[in-house]
Amino acid sequence: MRLAVCAEMVFTDLPLVERVERIHAAGFDVEIWDHTSKDIEALKNTGATFSSMTGYISGSLTFDQDELLKTAEQSIEVAKALNCPRLNLHGTELGEGGLPRVPQYEVSGEMWLSAANTLTELAKLGERNDVMFVLENLNTAVDHPGVPFARAADTHALVKAVGHPNLKLMLDLYHAQIGEGNLIALLEKTLPEIGEIQVADVPGRCEPGTGEINYPAIARALRRIGYTGTVGLEAFAHSDSDLALRRFRDAFTNEEI
Repeated sequence: MRLAVCAEMVFTDLPLVERVERIHAAGFDVEIWDHTSKDIEALKNTGATFSSMTGYISGSLTFDQDELLKTAEQSIEVAKALNCPRLNLHGTELGEGGLPRVPQYEVSGEMWLSAANTLTELAKLGERNDVMFVLENLNTAVDHPGVPFARAADTHALVKAVGHPNLKLMLDLYHAQIGEGNLIALLEKTLPEIGEIQVADVPGRCEPGTGEINYPAIARALRRIGYTGTVGLEAFAHSDSDLALRRFRDAFTNEEI
């Protein structure tokens, strides 16, 4: 497994480029979010390996689909510049504080069909550009109320329905613990569709070892089922960012824990 760290959530007292440099120096790959406010050339010059980034600027799976596809193309160009292989998607466009710009509390059959059709077009776009789109599950109880297709069961159903190698899951275990639980069984069930895994502990969304999830057991399960992809820390530092990175590494590399 490769380990990555989200630069948006650690070393938050530093400018983003310096955060990326610190993460890279510690031996991790790097995840970033929206590219529009970032100095892409400066990020390239850090020498970091970028694991994933947000794959759109605006638009939705069920409305403004043309806008979603257009901004996904723009995001692909940035991903190519950073040599970033995965572009992250959500059930709908997120705004300030991670809240949906247009909340959708009820999901109709028509919305499911629209989402599957839009994801099919995105998968084809990814194939043409040799990148992978990954659809992230979220939680609606704490962080993202009003987001459709939020549960891991929903994102998994959509990815399986599309059935394209350039569309996979961004399986976020923090969100899944809040929304569904039973994480090891979830990993076993979704393994063929996983493009990347993200982690944080519950409650608090901080690094492994600060909450209720037994991440060393998760790591052992991943090794047992043969997962060799990336695990990304998308978590706030509970106290100190260097300590958070050490705890993350220990949880996923220390066989004796």
